[in-house]
Amino acid sequence: MSERSQAWITGAAGTAFGKFPGRNALDLMAQAGTGALEAAALERGDIDGLICGYATTLPHLMLSTLFAERFGLRPSYAHSLQLGGASGAAMLMLAAELVGSGRCRNVLVVAGENRLSGQSRDASIQTLAQVGDPDYEVVYGGSVPAYYALFASQYMHRAGVTERDLAEFAVLMRARASRHEGAQLREPISVEDVLASKAIAAPLKLLDCCPISDGAMALVVSAKPGANARIAVTGSGQAHRHQHLTAIDDVFACGAQEASARAFASAGLECSDIDYLGIYDSFTITLVSLLEEIGFAPRGEAARLARAGEFDPGGGLPLNTHGGLLSFGHCGVAGGMAHAVEAWLQMAERAQARQIRAPRHAFIHADGGVLSSHVSLILSREG
Repeated sequence: MSERSQAWITGAAGTAFGKFPGRNALDLMAQAGTGALEAAALERGDIDGLICGYATTLPHLMLSTLFAERFGLRPSYAHSLQLGGASGAAMLMLAAELVGSGRCRNVLVVAGENRLSGQSRDASIQTLAQVGDPDYEVVYGGSVPAYYALFASQYMHRAGVTERDLAEFAVLMRARASRHEGAQLREPISVEDVLASKAIAAPLKLLDCCPISDGAMALVVSAKPGANARIAVTGSGQAHRHQHLTAIDDVFACGAQEASARAFASAGLECSDIDYLGIYDSFTITLVSLLEEIGFAPRGEAARLARAGEFDPGGGLPLNTHGGLLSFGHCGVAGGMAHAVEAWLQMAERAQARQIRAPRHAFIHADGGVLSSHVSLILSREG
């Protein structure tokens, strides 16, 4: 692909995640957007494209143009996107397409939500439960943790994965978050702590589940590379095999492999070329199943690789060095976007105390619903 048609991530930034009373979704989005523009060395007038995620605490029908108005943008292209947890990666994929086609020069991709401070527990549970089938799941009291727990039971049975195996990834993500001052959960935990935590939906326990957060993330996708870091979107792919848990044909084939294969094909790369992973981790079972379906670990072996240090900062495949959804936090669309922001920071050598050897090729994967919608991205650093 020529430089003229390439899409470059020129800036990325985000807020801390946690509880921030008095700050709404637009406030948080504005903070992240300002940081991304500063990182890209661009002004508001340079932005001609805007893509926003949705916010359950601000269900405005035209969130992208509302944000443009409040943030002082006058884009020639604006779009709001809803694809659950896959929204952030899909937004970046769309931004790359807009830039690659010549439609836009600089696209701001932004999402944020005050889900922890601005929404009651009951409202959050009710909203998220709607990813379930209205006739066969929601009416029986289903919730997102329950849907993932049912998936986990089948996956664990077939792959030979244990609850202790799942716990390894909760511990791993907490260790990564402990080095990020913006992470919501930083207190170290052990496998025994995870196993002893409150049962949420068997076999998932409290520490197998991501927390609810306030926060925001933003990235800038441009037609020309940044002055200090040449980081391109070199591959992308999607797959959508089902929406509801009850429509899953095979827990070993939810769509992640298909999406990743398309991303690798478009980038001309393979799993062996990747030296950084940003994998969606709403629950420990999410992370385990995605690592194994995509091919970064054999079936039933992800925990063994984790114990061996493969996913550590100094390992062969550093994973979610910000702490992931499980510990950095989850505030809706921006929670998934944090994986891409962290990858960019690592590739641009701006990750401060948690900086690893700058990756050459980073693989990002996000899913929405109950492992329903899958989007894979590959970022590559030149120079």
